[in-house]
Amino acid sequence: MHAPELRPPLPPFDLDSAILKVRLAEDGWNSRDPERVAQAYTEDSQWRNRAEFPRGRAQIIEFLSRKWRREHEYRLIKELWAHDRERIAVRFAYEWRDEAGQWFRSYGNENWEFAADGLMQRRYACINDLAIREDERLFHWPLGRRPEDHPGLSELGL
Repeated sequence: MHAPELRPPLPPFDLDSAILKVRLAEDGWNSRDPERVAQAYTEDSQWRNRAEFPRGRAQIIEFLSRKWRREHEYRLIKELWAHDRERIAVRFAYEWRDEAGQWFRSYGNENWEFAADGLMQRRYACINDLAIREDERLFHWPLGRRPEDHPGLSELGL
């Protein structure tokens, strides 16, 4: 038997640990690596993402692989909205373009629930897409992790 997987920070969350958990999630998603992202979720994690309901890491990997084949130049910012002992609520925005070159800014909210080991066991997301012109884009860092000095959602007025 192997040691249990731990994904700090662990619940119960205080303000600082909740902010760190959100930033670590943002960094993972900005990697656009489905297998890396899936490691933050329990083996039997339950999701609602728009009208899809992935269950477990294998379905999460398949979902994210499909997502990032469609959403090019993906850049995401997440911001803590609220937290409790084992739950975190975030708001987020991400920018991406489709195959035809149309840019979008997708806005959403997520509710997260964590197991004691710090892995996310439930993720419920509501997301809306807004078509934008390329000159309306606000997320211009190189693909990957958002730089520390790049403004967050509140600073950008989003």
